[in-house]
Amino acid sequence: MAAKLKKGDKVIVLAGKDKGKTGTIESVDPKAGKAIVGGINMAIRHTRQSQTSQGGRLSQAMPLDLSNIAIVDANGKPTRVGFRIEGDKKVRFAKTTGDVIDA
Repeated sequence: MAAKLKKGDKVIVLAGKDKGKTGTIESVDPKAGKAIVGGINMAIRHTRQSQTSQGGRLSQAMPLDLSNIAIVDANGKPTRVGFRIEGDKKVRFAKTTGDVIDA
């Protein structure tokens, strides 16, 4: 299946403790169906001190399921993503507005 959400997309959280918050996708794991969104779903991780980094309690963004996030359209509302052929390219577009997401 084609990737509907990609790294760098602005998304909104649809479910969970951070419902309604927006952020940018930092990484996507299509095999697991999860994505990491910057500043969303933060958890405290205890890390040991090493020569390169200070140890302690560090906040880290945890993965969200792809079904719980949606791309933000031009109006700032969550939308589904569709595909269409324009010329000889396959492009992603917002279902609500019809605007092309990939410029």
